[in-house]
This record gives sequence, C-alpha cells and structure tokens, in this order.
Amino acid sequence: MTQTLSSQATQFYQWKGYRCAYRVDRPNADSNQVPLVLVHPIGVGLSKAFWDRFCDRWRSLPNANPIYNPDLLGCGESNMPHIAYTPADWAQQLQYFLKNIVGRSAILVVQGALFPVAIKLVQIETTGEENPDRVANPFVKGLVLSGPPSWPLITKGTPPLRQKLLWNLFFDSLVGRGFYRYARRREFLRSFSVRQLFDRPEDVGEDWLGMLKNGASNEASRYAVFSFLAGFWRENYQQQIEAIAQPTLVVMGEKASSISKEGERETPDDRLNDYLKYLPKGEGTKISGRNVMPYETPGEFATAIAPFVRRLSSSM
Repeated sequence: MTQTLSSQATQFYQWKGYRCAYRVDRPNADSNQVPLVLVHPIGVGLSKAFWDRFCDRWRSLPNANPIYNPDLLGCGESNMPHIAYTPADWAQQLQYFLKNIVGRSAILVVQGALFPVAIKLVQIETTGEENPDRVANPFVKGLVLSGPPSWPLITKGTPPLRQKLLWNLFFDSLVGRGFYRYARRREFLRSFSVRQLFDRPEDVGEDWLGMLKNGASNEASRYAVFSFLAGFWRENYQQQIEAIAQPTLVVMGEKASSISKEGERETPDDRLNDYLKYLPKGEGTKISGRNVMPYETPGEFATAIAPFVRRLSSSM
C-alpha cells in the first residue's frame, strides 16, 4: 500500500534552540537526483500540509525526486515563538536545514509571497554570510516559483516605521488576537479563499478548510501570519532578483490575481514577462489555476515542473 506524505512520521531538528519539524518523501530515491525542498506559504492555518496534494502527485511520476517538506518557524509542528518574523529569519532556518538535514544541493519550490525568503537564502549563499564554504557550490541549485507576487508588489517596500507601528499597535495586541480568532473562522477562511486564492469556488472544499482550521488551532501561529500582514517581507527586491544566478522556473496560474492594489491591473502574462525580464536564467510557463496551483491543480503543477527538475538533476 502506498504511504501518503500526510501519514508519514514528522521528524524534528533543533535550530537556534527551537524545535523545527519536517517530513521526507521518497528518502531512498537515487542519490544522484536533486531533492526538492518545499517552502510553504504563510497564512492562517498554513504549513507543510499545504504541499500534501502535490507530493501525492509527484510521487506517482517515474523516478520522482525525493522531497523535503519543512515547517517554517512559527508554523505547523515547529515551535511558535512570540517574535516578528522576517524573510531573513526563515532564510537562515532553511540554510541550516539544507546544510544539516538535506546535506546536498536542492531545488527550492516556493509558493507565492515566500519568494523573498528564497531571495534572502540565495543572497546568504552568494555573499558567503554564515556559509563561506558554499559560495562556489551553493546548496540552492535551482528555484521553482509558484505564483510569485505581482511585480509592483515585489519591487515596492513598506516603510519600516509603518511595519513596526502595525505590529506594535494592532497585530501584537489584544485587538490582533481577537482579529485572529475571527480570521480563523470557517466562514472567513472560505470567503477569503474564494475571493483571493482559488479559480473555482467549488474547489474550496472541506479538505482545504479543515487543513486551515486545524493549522490555526494554536493561537501562537498568529505571530508568523501577522509578521506577514505587517509587511516585514516588503522591500524592493529587483536588484536581488537580477543577481540570482540559479536557473529559475516561474509557474503562473492562467487566472493569477494580486491581493494588493499595486498589482490589480497586472495580467498573468504581464507578471510572467516581468519576472523573465529580470531573472538572469529565468524561464516560465502558465498552467490552470489561480494563486495556489500546487494545491488547486497539483497534477498539472507536478507535470509542469518535472522537465525542469530532471534537467537540473542530469547536470549534477
């Protein structure tokens, strides 16, 4: 009987005194294959479980590469300290994870607005910060971007003072705690998913809503979500994107939309072309779906990225 990823045992490691969780799929695959490291989105109830549907489909492909599926700090089964998280924090966690758990070069598969985490991780390896011995042979061999943010959003920062005020006066307060309790209600989760994430309302089913509801049951999970909402990830990343030397595949949904006013006039083709214009080794494709393709159309997403993954594996 085939074992699904969601039923496999969660493993743990220590990073900076925190207990961090991950799962491994197909750990005994060919050692010459480049593993995938999945980076889940940040949002109410989201964690490594976001990738379960994709993993099930990926496993069915011939000679599928192994998968490492970590929970970022503040999410899922990892510790949830009361801190304001930045992309640099999660990038440092992933850098440790790649070095000490994966132990070899990998392809990052990054969902949505977590692209800045990958940018910071590549920057760490490029500059040698915390990892001077890996500059010439980085742990990040390539990137797959699933529905990255609109170009205006990824190239426009939020003033640091505004970020701190939002965090201190609203999110990190009793008002913020009350808002999180409201936001994790099934009715709100369904409404937001229909309006912002999925192409077809009927795809916002009980599996999705149950996953979010379960993931948000621990109120300490709000700190990661509120760090995202406060805008600690927002800055102008254009120059850093232009410096990414790794091959990068951008996968855009045919009905992709933006959650921000900055990108609401941008078409999926516009967004894809902007990324391909600035990524030195970028290539792109569009598939069915809107903003969460690995969950919404996991089979098509797996098929779309497989040639890119195979090509990087063959170049080892």
